Amino acid sequence: MGTRIRRAAAVVATSGALLTTGALTAAPAQAVTAPSIVAKGGFVMDNANARTLYTKAADTTRSTGSTTKIMTAKVVLSQSNLNLDAKVTIQKAYSDYVVKNNASQAHLIVGDKVTVRQLLYGLMLPSGCDAAYALADKYGSGSTRAARVSSFIGKMNTAAKGLGLTHTHFDSFDGIGNGSNYSTPRDLTKIASSAMKNSTFRTIVKTKQYTAKTITKTGSTRTMNAWVNTNGLLSSYSGTIGVKTGSGPEAKYCLVFAATRGGRTVIGTVLASSSIPQRESDAKKLLGYGFTKLG
Repeated sequence: MGTRIRRAAAVVATSGALLTTGALTAAPAQAVTAPSIVAKGGFVMDNANARTLYTKAADTTRSTGSTTKIMTAKVVLSQSNLNLDAKVTIQKAYSDYVVKNNASQAHLIVGDKVTVRQLLYGLMLPSGCDAAYALADKYGSGSTRAARVSSFIGKMNTAAKGLGLTHTHFDSFDGIGNGSNYSTPRDLTKIASSAMKNSTFRTIVKTKQYTAKTITKTGSTRTMNAWVNTNGLLSSYSGTIGVKTGSGPEAKYCLVFAATRGGRTVIGTVLASSSIPQRESDAKKLLGYGFTKLG
């Protein structure tokens, strides 16, 4: 009996020592409990060094919806001798395409001349599939529109391979795929991190709204209705600097997000969340967790 008491006392004494030591040293950053998110997939990393901060089915391929447009913009912005003020004439094919697919659009007017810079805003803020089509048509190679679009999508896949991504494939310029347009939370985050190295891209994706002035067929100036950024985090999470929303019947609700606090940038992705408010809630949880882990 006496032996048992002495053992118990030793355990208590040891525990006390541990408690005291714990109180004197800050709890390690890793001790923070990882949040639970509704999205089926998630990934977060430190943008400075690509250190992983959170994973949930991070390498499971899923439909990406309009988060695909991050790569569309990246390919355009990586063109050699890019002239952002070059004008593109809006074709009826772009308008017909968004109507046929009931797709999100920038409401570009057939015959208007729109600059490449404006098309990039129309692509990333209201998630315009008409703007995506115009850019793919301009920056693809070939003698027909179909050939140019196919060439542009090829450039998207080449860019993904160039980043070393093995779980990403594009078969569309906007996310309205034909069954073979997919990525993962980890891959999409890497694409976004790479795109964020471009100052024009960074400026666009943190813009809450943008009003384009286009040139009509008759040469007059048309002031477009303001394009509003679909990324609600820009208004609801302090420090948000991007990046892009996505949604669709298969993709559900996706969000690639980035925020900067105290000089540190956390970037990540949630795929297949259940609603717009929920994808934003998931993202906020992951950003908070990421910043806590960075300390």
